Amino acid sequence: MQIANFNKIKPKQLIVFDMDGTLTPTKAPMDREMTALMAKLLLVKKVAVIGGGKYQLFKQQLLQPLKVKKELFKNLFLFPTTSTAFYKYNGGWKNVYLLQLSQQERQKIKATFQRVFDEIGYRQPEKIYGKVIEDRGTQVTFSALGQEVVAMLGRVKGVALKEQWKEHNTPVKLKIAGLMQKYLPELEVRAAGHTSVDVTKKGIDKAYGLRQIEKHLKVKIKDMLFVGDAIFPGGNDYAVTKTPVDYIAVAGPEQTKDIIRKILG
Repeated sequence: MQIANFNKIKPKQLIVFDMDGTLTPTKAPMDREMTALMAKLLLVKKVAVIGGGKYQLFKQQLLQPLKVKKELFKNLFLFPTTSTAFYKYNGGWKNVYLLQLSQQERQKIKATFQRVFDEIGYRQPEKIYGKVIEDRGTQVTFSALGQEVVAMLGRVKGVALKEQWKEHNTPVKLKIAGLMQKYLPELEVRAAGHTSVDVTKKGIDKAYGLRQIEKHLKVKIKDMLFVGDAIFPGGNDYAVTKTPVDYIAVAGPEQTKDIIRKILG
């Protein structure tokens, strides 16, 4: 249920955040203000983060900026690559589960991307930054500008370029995702982030992630709050609306900061 009354958010036992566009600009680290707010939130709430990025990106975007006492990490739970993996802190970050795609599945996904590109006449930008198709083991991801655009160009230029691509090419991305799902009905395909299309095992989405949180952390979904920037039909956060979770849609990290402030009181 979408929350309009902010008084309902304080009693929640656990807050679940999307990453890109919610806690951070796309592929960029949390800024100082968000980092400070997250540190305060971990003092009073359990926090889970579900995002399409790989674990290495979670470390760069979330963990490295977050300078808190180690015991507070026990309140933070990481679900990278759209919850195909789960990491919790126990004297260090430990992997709890990992839903790997088979080598055959990964090869088929890569070949299908090329089939779709050929079919629609897609041409990648003249300048790319890192791999366009990245095999993350649990997920294969197409990123139109390359996986390292923000890392290579810096936060300001990299994010601006991704936003520009998104503004002009979202219909193309959605077309790619639609055809990928048509040709790979046994897998799960999502248009994700600004420039990405993710492919995972069937049934993997953020509703699945909430169920995994419920299972592993023993917190009922109705006692969680989900915050994300893509809670609309076709958005990669929309799956949470299939669950009993209360949720708040945001337009970006600045609105997320306001929600955290309200939770903190």
